Amino acid sequence: MRTSPELSATPTDLFDYRLPPGAIAQQPLADRSSSRMLVLGDGGDPVDDRVRGLPALLRPGDCVVVNDTRVRAARLRGRAGGRAAEILLVSELGPGRHLALVRPARRLQLGDTVTGPGWRAQLVAPWPAHPGGRVVVVEAEPGIDLNAVGELPLPPYIRQPLADPERYQTVYSAGPPLSAAAPTAGLHLTRALLAELDSREIGICSVRLEVGLATFSPIREVSIEAHQMHRERFRIGPEAAAQIVRARARGGRVVAVGTTVVRCLESCPDGRGGVLAQAGETELYLRPGSRFQVVDGLLTNFHQPRSSLLVLVSAFFGGARVRAAYAHALARGYRFLSFGDCMFGWAA
Repeated sequence: MRTSPELSATPTDLFDYRLPPGAIAQQPLADRSSSRMLVLGDGGDPVDDRVRGLPALLRPGDCVVVNDTRVRAARLRGRAGGRAAEILLVSELGPGRHLALVRPARRLQLGDTVTGPGWRAQLVAPWPAHPGGRVVVVEAEPGIDLNAVGELPLPPYIRQPLADPERYQTVYSAGPPLSAAAPTAGLHLTRALLAELDSREIGICSVRLEVGLATFSPIREVSIEAHQMHRERFRIGPEAAAQIVRARARGGRVVAVGTTVVRCLESCPDGRGGVLAQAGETELYLRPGSRFQVVDGLLTNFHQPRSSLLVLVSAFFGGARVRAAYAHALARGYRFLSFGDCMFGWAA
């Protein structure tokens, strides 16, 4: 993490705002790229646009970076002691051993077993990172695929079922399902929009960050500095790193689709505006005072109050710009959170 040493305690209340329940999108739009996009200007008022207008804001030689992680069916519903129980598998520690969030956390004790159709999970250790966190050992019967019997882990503020589970995946998601949540900014992009970027000689490359607790855990502390970021696995491949370095060398700008991409890229700067090919874990916590060495532009959703994601975008765009943008979006009826609208702008 690269921050100024003189940072003092910053109240978490500065990153709080009133989010009416009616502003939270419950379903994705039929056309992903028809979502509204609030474009942040350098000085004037933000401009209302649509995601399909993104290519016109970029120029040949820019490089758009996406997170191609795929969401797994990480929510297991079962029973424990005759009561309904739920396990959300956040990350795998080893074969069958996971960090997980359990519900109801107050009733489920270490040693308890949750059973479902073809599987059982035992709570074997605490996970202090979250009040509902536990280490669980999951055993499945022969022939049972947990990704087939589980459910996509839609956020708890989404109360309507999703007719098509693929709408909680990006169109470019690849590889095995590894994430406990979607990189939601990427849900706005379509194959047609990606093709238009390519036709305008705007580069596109993918990195991978497995979305876990670090991304969606709220800040519960009084100051943002006291918040502990948790580790998430990531990979920047040699081809993606080389493409970003080439774009930078030619004067192109690096545009991140989502905060997970920002954290991934800013974890591996090469000191010259590019990135190093690398795989590992990151607990990078970007907040006001942090230095952004790679990312120039950001497409991002509207985030929950008191979240590390809101802290990140405030650090990137500037707190005053973000507060004005959120007030504008709420006043104009923008849709918030995972299935909602988004905003785009360049670093402050």
